[in-house]
Amino acid sequence: MNNKTTNYHEVLSDLEEKFEAINQKTETHLEGLLWAKPITYWDYIQTDALLNLQTQRTVLPDEMVFIMYHQVNELLFKMILWEIKQLCHTEKPETAFFTEKLRRISRYFDMLTTSFDIMGDGMEVAQYMKFRNTLTPASGFQSAQYRLIEFSSTDLINLIDYRFRATIDRNTPYSHAFEHLYWQAAGKDYQTGEKSYLILEFERKYREEFLRYMEEYNTINIWQKFKQLPGEDQQNPELVKAMRHYDYTVNITWVMGHLNAAKKYIESGQGSGEATGGSDWKKYMHPKYQRRIFFPELWSEEELKNWGEGL
Repeated sequence: MNNKTTNYHEVLSDLEEKFEAINQKTETHLEGLLWAKPITYWDYIQTDALLNLQTQRTVLPDEMVFIMYHQVNELLFKMILWEIKQLCHTEKPETAFFTEKLRRISRYFDMLTTSFDIMGDGMEVAQYMKFRNTLTPASGFQSAQYRLIEFSSTDLINLIDYRFRATIDRNTPYSHAFEHLYWQAAGKDYQTGEKSYLILEFERKYREEFLRYMEEYNTINIWQKFKQLPGEDQQNPELVKAMRHYDYTVNITWVMGHLNAAKKYIESGQGSGEATGGSDWKKYMHPKYQRRIFFPELWSEEELKNWGEGL
């Protein structure tokens, strides 16, 4: 019996074992292969569907840049969440596995961080100031995946508005904590309690999902998984460096890239200086106001004190 025949019987045996395990008939699946079409790149990637997801609301050509850029961001957010889910739902991740997942997540965010020139320098200000009014009240603020990344990266207290952290702990109901998340400051008047349309629509769409996610990742977020590693590994310089890199990239470098791109168009144009959703975008976005820090225990007192300053 030659190697080809041996391999054939080994594969057939493996298939029978696979289908028996799920109470399926191997011959039925093999017969199905007779009628199956060979897969192509465009079918596998769904190229036609993907390239037909860009629908302009105006006749201005640079709106297409804006749409595609944000769609690419959302795909990268999905890749990040894919890696985070694997890491956080592994009961006791080994250090090598943890480190590899963290490196992947950081690479995706590095890519996001270095991509702002595409939007910052890739659109005419005059065109943006025209088509942005057509987008109102939609806003990049309403990216739900980005919120899920935050919930799964750190303890919830680190996402609470800095003014209210002393009043919230692990026993606080998630619904109450939700009302004091840092990004509520972008569209909520804390004196009157009134919320903007931007926030109201965002919550109408995603509030229940957010509450479920907050609870799901309360004890299994990236920081909690880091604390489960052996004490010696938690002191590993390369791992600590990777954790700090992720934290700084998400909460300072990426945020400032976004802020600077927004400034170029919103402040240099002839509009009102407000974001499309009407949010207080400077106080919402700048890291020095809300002090978003995923892993505060990995930073010195001086670093924490000066977080987001001098940028």
